[in-house]
Amino acid sequence: MKLDSKYFDGIRTRRKKPAEPEQATPTCQWDGCEKPGSHRAPVGRNAEGQFFMFCMEHVKEYNKGYNYFSGLSDGEIARYQKEAVTGHRPTWTVGVNKETKSSPLHSTVRSGSAGAQARMKDPFGFVAQGRTGARFPPQARKLKTLEGKAFDELGLPGSATSTEIKSRYKELVKKHHPDANGGDRGSEERFRAVIQAYQLLKQSGFC
Repeated sequence: MKLDSKYFDGIRTRRKKPAEPEQATPTCQWDGCEKPGSHRAPVGRNAEGQFFMFCMEHVKEYNKGYNYFSGLSDGEIARYQKEAVTGHRPTWTVGVNKETKSSPLHSTVRSGSAGAQARMKDPFGFVAQGRTGARFPPQARKLKTLEGKAFDELGLPGSATSTEIKSRYKELVKKHHPDANGGDRGSEERFRAVIQAYQLLKQSGFC
């Protein structure tokens, strides 16, 4: 390839950056010290980002007596520490903006007035039941085959309550107990079937 070829015009070379001049280490700012000041020390409150330059010996000496809160009262120090938690930024009540807080509905709801309750939509009556302490009606439970037979054995419908199941169980046990039937074989088998039915319903959570 010739040195005067057009392809040489498209070649780019990385230029070397000029070496940056080394910054001279400042002299220690401690009175009467001529050592290099290679260690920074904060100037103080209301001068954030500004530093003194000291040597190792004098920066230690300076830090021993440094007090950021010098000149402040105890109340001012406590206020500063409280505001420091949020980075000295304003805060607001969580979940309540200015418009909502100033609305009449917000104040009446907080006070629990009847007017606020009247304005609330409650198509299913959930709020009313919660206010009166009423419990929600139990949902119908689909019975399994053995559970249905157990209810039939006790002569009860599947919607029977726990109290009704226990009452019926005691009644049948007393009726078919061997001591009350003089050794009747049929009554004894009925007695066992009633106990098994009751135990099954108890394990299933019906009573």
